[in-house]
Amino acid sequence: MPARVDDKLLVWGDIEENTLAQARKAARLSIVEGHVALMPDAHIGIGATIGSVIPTENAVIPSAVGVDIGCGMVAVRTDVRQEQLPDDLKPLLRKIEHAVPAGVGKGHGRVTKAADAWLGSHPPARGLSDKQVKTTLQQFGTLGSGNHFLEVAIDEDGLTWIVLHSGSRGIGNQLATLHISKAKKDMKRALVSLEDPDLAYFVQGTPDFDAYIADMRWAQDYAMENRAAMVDAAVAVLLKFLGFGSEIERVNCHHNFAARERHGAKDLWVTRKGAIKADVGDLGIIPGSMGARTFIVRGKGNELSYNSCSHGAGRKMSRTQARKQISEEALREQMKDRVWLDDRARQLLDEGPDAYKDIEQVMREQADLVEIVHELHGIVNYKGL
Repeated sequence: MPARVDDKLLVWGDIEENTLAQARKAARLSIVEGHVALMPDAHIGIGATIGSVIPTENAVIPSAVGVDIGCGMVAVRTDVRQEQLPDDLKPLLRKIEHAVPAGVGKGHGRVTKAADAWLGSHPPARGLSDKQVKTTLQQFGTLGSGNHFLEVAIDEDGLTWIVLHSGSRGIGNQLATLHISKAKKDMKRALVSLEDPDLAYFVQGTPDFDAYIADMRWAQDYAMENRAAMVDAAVAVLLKFLGFGSEIERVNCHHNFAARERHGAKDLWVTRKGAIKADVGDLGIIPGSMGARTFIVRGKGNELSYNSCSHGAGRKMSRTQARKQISEEALREQMKDRVWLDDRARQLLDEGPDAYKDIEQVMREQADLVEIVHELHGIVNYKGL
């Protein structure tokens, strides 16, 4: 159950004081209607707190959506049983790595038919430069880096899943950065004083607002299809590797996005910064760290959270802290039961399980927001570097 910190902040779970202090800055904005809701995975972000749900009236904060517009999760359940998998899954990891490029700025190096078809049927509202078009096309169907990952996992019934986390890649970042800069300039021109310049916003009815919403929605669509293309490729690799099997269920959801929604008696812009929409019946995906479980959940429609839930475990260490405090030996021990990029362990220290909150506790703290449908444990883990 949530705890009310004050009239403008409602919190699920045990959240650090510096995170609460940051969230209060957003909650005090004049455009916020009602309270800001903090999910149990909340932690410090740029401008807006990661794991926050921000309801605004006639305005949107670009940095609250973030630079990875439409980032989210996709999961596919297959009819392949765990006992049908071979003992040695290292070759499968290598085949996935070949089919789904990952890493900072990494693309296919070519334009796939799927990318060309998607952009042809989804032209952006405003034109892209030749360089942006190239980025859009070549990075379609690619994973990225940081906390983006792809896993082969097993559920409570012994069935095999493909789960992955990614977003709108370089083009989403470029569009977001452009609009965040514009919003800051708008605030200065309007002489609006902000506690944090990164909370700059666009006011509905202005050309800049319309331009941002158009680009944001386009990038959200791109992110959704980017995940679909990757999971299609990964499932195809798995089934070809085995020589049998089929897909039986799929979930695809955003956790960095803004949407127009009705809450109470008002139409509001609800921005979920590291949070999933969890209205009654909505299916979502909540992963832990690379060494923890992933949960497929169904929303309960809790209006206090604006029908939202957490998007993961949430960091408890910065990347710099994690690289200093997590040892390679500890990471190898925690990942010993999984097939993973163990030859690149040193590069993955900042993604180690100890850098994240306990996903089991996070799930307990949001029992009033979602019900668990499936529990997955990973057996193959692939991350972008």
